[in-house]
Order: sequence, then C-alpha cells, then structure tokens
Amino acid sequence: MPEPQLPIRLIALDIDGTLVGDDLVVGERTRSAVAEAIRRGISVSLVTGRMATSAVPFAQALGLTGPIVAQQGALIRAMPEPGSKRPGRLLYHRPLSAAVTAEVVRWCLERGLTPHFNHLEWMIVGSNEERLEEYRLFVGDRLRVVSDIVARSARPVTKVVAIGDGNHSLDVLDEGRAHFAGRAEVTLSHPRFLEFLASGVSKGVAVRWLARRAGVPLGQCLAIGDQYNDLEMINEVGHGVAMPSAPPAVQAAAHYVAPPVADEGAAQMIERIALDGWHSADGPRNVHGVKVERR
Repeated sequence: MPEPQLPIRLIALDIDGTLVGDDLVVGERTRSAVAEAIRRGISVSLVTGRMATSAVPFAQALGLTGPIVAQQGALIRAMPEPGSKRPGRLLYHRPLSAAVTAEVVRWCLERGLTPHFNHLEWMIVGSNEERLEEYRLFVGDRLRVVSDIVARSARPVTKVVAIGDGNHSLDVLDEGRAHFAGRAEVTLSHPRFLEFLASGVSKGVAVRWLARRAGVPLGQCLAIGDQYNDLEMINEVGHGVAMPSAPPAVQAAAHYVAPPVADEGAAQMIERIALDGWHSADGPRNVHGVKVERR
C-alpha cells in the first residue's frame, strides 16, 4: 500500500453498492462532487464488474470521459463516441484461456453451481438457465443463449460467473482460490456471484494501468468500493475507501470507511478527500455519525 499523498489526481469508483443502491440512480450530490473533481483536473473512471456497455449509462450520468474498467479489470474500453451505439474502443482485454474455462465449468457443476460467461459485451448462458428473463432485463439484446454451456467452454471467455441457490460462503471462495491458484483469479462481486478471471486480473491491476496512463502516482489515487472484488484496488492506492456494507476484510484494508450508499457516502468521501484535502495521516474523522479513519 503506497503512502497517501495529496492532492488527489485520480479517482476510481465501483458502481453497484458504491455509487448506486438497488434503485441504480446516481444521486445529485454524487454528480456534483464528481463534476467538481473533473473541473479541477482530476481523472475519474468507473472500475466495475459489469460489462463496459452496462457501465456506460452511469459514466454518461457523471459526465465522464476517461476509460471504463469493466469485468473486474479483465477489459478496459474508451468511452464511446457521442451519439454512437457501438462500444468504445477496446484498450485492454485479458480473457480466461479455453482450458481453464472448461475446468472452471466442470468445477462449478460438480458443486451444484450454475456457470455462465461474460465475453466482451455479451452474457452467454445455457438454454436450461432458470434466470433467463432476469438476465434479459439486465443486459437486453446482449444476451446469448447456447444449447450447451459445457461445449461453449471450449473457447476463451472474459470471465465466468457462478451462481448458487443462495449466497456463496467464504469457504467456497477459499476452495476456488486454492484449486485455481496460478491459473485463475477467483473473487466475489456480490454474495451470489462467484467470479473467475484470468490469472493476474484484478481491479487493483487495472487501477495501476489507469494511473500509469494518467501519469499519476498511486499515492495520489482515491478508490472506493464495497465488495471482495474491490479489495485489490482499495489496497493498491494511497486513499482506499470501503463502503460500510463491505465485508470486514475489505474494511480492514481501507484507509477510510464511508457513510452508507443511501447517504451518497462515496460523494462525501470525494468531497472531503479529493476536494477538501483530508489526509488519512490527520487522524480519525466523523461524517454524520460514521467514523472515518485510517485502518
């Protein structure tokens, strides 16, 4: 973890559970804080587990022009040209190999987990998938249905998402990491979503890519997230922020814990750290009754 430095010159923001709650609405305070950061010359990018096309509406709502980091860092795209319906230019893509993808599918099925794929801007599911209508609502015409998900695993994919009947336990996460060590990264983006990515892929690596591209030291970067898949990027920067809904391990890695998403906690942290110049070395802080401190 680099030493915190000011001023903040780059902000990396998770979307779900961080910028927006279940209503998926970007609040006015969040829009205002991000707009002021941009006005001051701070680079702002979304760093999400979503597909890039799914993240674009949130980037547009915030007036962002920087690259979108998607699929947990496995894929990075430029913002689309104004008015274009095509995805932005592909800047980086590191998919899972076909051999590892096939093994991941077998591993999931043996444990009663239902795997599906995200590849570039497509969600690929088996024809026997029980959640087809749910997925159609989420990704629209970017859903592809295949007759045999096992057969489709013979080709590379950007990531595999495994869903069970309920929330995944940390034991399953640990088992997956141990089994695929050195061949795939395994993380939780949501209690229901166990995700498999190419070895070396993470949001933390992606934030390093953004920082190098912008010529910004990691100590002058602010990253905010709420889940295990945000742990690496929170740990990678000088100013890592966890949402209060984050698991204990993620909060423990963060410099600060933000107010809740319902109170636009990410916006409050942008205001105080990036705009007002809070420094984690200054000691404990308190925002609307929520203790904010260096961990």
